[in-house]
Amino acid sequence: MDSGADGDDLAVAFRKGDPDSLGRLYERYGALVYTLARRALGTPEDAEDLTQQVFVAAWRSRDTFDPARGALPAWLTAITRNKIADQLRARQRDAARVQGAVQEAVQDTPTLAPDGLDQVVNRIVLADELDQLGEPQRMIIMLAFYTDLTHEQISAALQLPLGTVKSHIRRTLLRLRTRLEADGGTH
Repeated sequence: MDSGADGDDLAVAFRKGDPDSLGRLYERYGALVYTLARRALGTPEDAEDLTQQVFVAAWRSRDTFDPARGALPAWLTAITRNKIADQLRARQRDAARVQGAVQEAVQDTPTLAPDGLDQVVNRIVLADELDQLGEPQRMIIMLAFYTDLTHEQISAALQLPLGTVKSHIRRTLLRLRTRLEADGGTH
């Protein structure tokens, strides 16, 4: 991993904020971070997103890196584990919210007119599809459509680049549309 003067030079350059050092850091340790994320989160897309989040977080907190306390790979691994834990907790919270929405919709079903029943069915199908999404896609969609946040607000709230937020929304909506059409869930 970090060997000799080259690793020390990278650590020093990174801590000082040399922009080239971030690219070198990613080249050297991106596969390590991705592998940890892939094993924990399951999908390549989630692993890629988390890898990006780790390197953005590392860059933002580079002044906290202390070479005397450990090497860069250990520091990145710690950031990765924290991000994975955050992601898994967010999945649990989201699943609980979706389950609560489904239960609420089901409880309201007996008092609904036929058109209202269709809306409940659509809500349940949509909630199920949202539950199948990975992170951060699910959270981004929920923030965009359930809390009416703008793309910029979502980017700031989740500390993700604006382009990443927009890409996730576009890809996720296309995926949801395809799934809902295949299930016959759209009217």
